[in-house]
Amino acid sequence: MAVADVTVSAGTPLSSRRRKVVRRLLRNPLAITGLVVLGIAVFAALFAPWLAPHEPTDTHLSQAFAAPGTPGYVLGTDDLGRDVLSRIMFGLRASLHVGMLAVATSLAIGVPLGLMAGYFRTIDALISRFTDLVLAFPFLILAVGLAAIRGASLGNAAIAIGIAQIPGVIRIVRSETLRLKSLDFVSAAIVEGAGDLWVIGRHILPNAASVIIVQATVAIPAAILGEAVLSFLGLGIQPPAPSLGTMLADAQQFAAKAPWAAVMPGVAIMLIALAFNIVGDSLRDALDPKASRR
Repeated sequence: MAVADVTVSAGTPLSSRRRKVVRRLLRNPLAITGLVVLGIAVFAALFAPWLAPHEPTDTHLSQAFAAPGTPGYVLGTDDLGRDVLSRIMFGLRASLHVGMLAVATSLAIGVPLGLMAGYFRTIDALISRFTDLVLAFPFLILAVGLAAIRGASLGNAAIAIGIAQIPGVIRIVRSETLRLKSLDFVSAAIVEGAGDLWVIGRHILPNAASVIIVQATVAIPAAILGEAVLSFLGLGIQPPAPSLGTMLADAQQFAAKAPWAAVMPGVAIMLIALAFNIVGDSLRDALDPKASRR
């Protein structure tokens, strides 16, 4: 994925730049659509205890496999008579929680390591070799292995996914740091006697923030998909607590009899992942100064 070539000098008014980015973003119909979908998903997840028509773990065996549109069950029920809509709402909470925690973990570790690798050439080789070693393992294989070692739980799944995402963050931040370090305003600060930590904190990190933000918006859907896979394999949130991944795992054996029990959570995963990717791509374009000349 290409990153925006954005550099903010010390004299650039940040408020003016932020307004331009917002205007570019709001002129993009796809970005608006993605933001609306994310807004609905976040709203449903945050207020699930009040919006959900039923408790997600309540069973009504007399209503098992009720079709969508059944009075009281808009999206139908599963094999235990649990309301699919209510479970999707609470499942979104788990997915967003894992996505945010995983990305926060990867950024908290990956950003400092990427800055050090790009700025301090003496430790660049060591960090780069570590990154290459971890990248030798596919993302999901590494996440599954870490989750299996730590045990099955929502928190462990988030940490495992976050650790698996660290190498990608390191590479992107390192590349951006190398680019920024070669620019004139950073060289001028070094010549004037600014310390390394001052240069990194005052000049490099603020200018790399846009790239980091875009990377985060792309990493969140990957984390959400990773949580769904881990829960599907029994390594994420444990039943009877709802999760989009566990809903898919539970519904697969009844797919012929009640396809909606598997299709609905699958559509929810697809929509939220697609919305995050659309917003991430739109944000990257909005942060690109060339966008205003297109």
